[in-house]
Amino acid sequence: MTRIARVQTPDGVRVVRVDGDRFIPIHDPYVAFAKGEDVTDAGTPVTGTLLAPCAPTVVVGIAQNGPDHASPVQAWLKSPRTVTGPDQAVTLRRDAGTTVAEAEVAVVIGRDTTGLTSENAHEYVLGVTAVNDLSSPDRSVLDPRNFEAKSGEGYTPLGPFIDTGIGLEDDVSLSLVVDGEPVCETSAGRYPMSLRACLAYVAGWTTLGPGDVIMMGAPFSASPIRPGVAVEVVVGELRLRTPTA
Repeated sequence: MTRIARVQTPDGVRVVRVDGDRFIPIHDPYVAFAKGEDVTDAGTPVTGTLLAPCAPTVVVGIAQNGPDHASPVQAWLKSPRTVTGPDQAVTLRRDAGTTVAEAEVAVVIGRDTTGLTSENAHEYVLGVTAVNDLSSPDRSVLDPRNFEAKSGEGYTPLGPFIDTGIGLEDDVSLSLVVDGEPVCETSAGRYPMSLRACLAYVAGWTTLGPGDVIMMGAPFSASPIRPGVAVEVVVGELRLRTPTA
């Protein structure tokens, strides 16, 4: 298992592996993944501020509708410019009604998804991270495609690192914590559609690439929030904290 992160250092952004409280630079993990190789170190430990662990070109959201819906799973796009890192403050919109925090498993793609199926999906996944899919659901009446409702400034906190040890079948714990109090507790095993099925659904009609992200939905892990609270999304041992204003 490797924990991959991105760190803003005085010398620029570095991709690192997290070893306890140390950030050790590594060579491009996507190149290594495509070759079927382990990541290798590229220098001595550095210091800096954690950023989002990847810089996606495409961010896909999954609506986990369940088996009784006409379409059990649906997908939509979220602006990659909304992605922000752990512990970065997000100012909630005041003109869009209630804000909802959604604790979700985020799958980070490791290579071009041409050929991905539900059976071989693990061969295309670098790892898993945590995401807080902040939303303004009151806007959905006027915005049925969810673009405005999902694309506030900083509305996709992501991180703190990519855990390459979490598998697509792992029933990893998933919880939403607001100001230190758990408000939703569930697990990936309760998703109506499996991670594999969702990946295959998206890959069936579009190609994703290294660093792209699929957010797997929050059918049991969403709650309204108000400005000023601190929100944590917990996925297994990953803990993503976002203060709000």
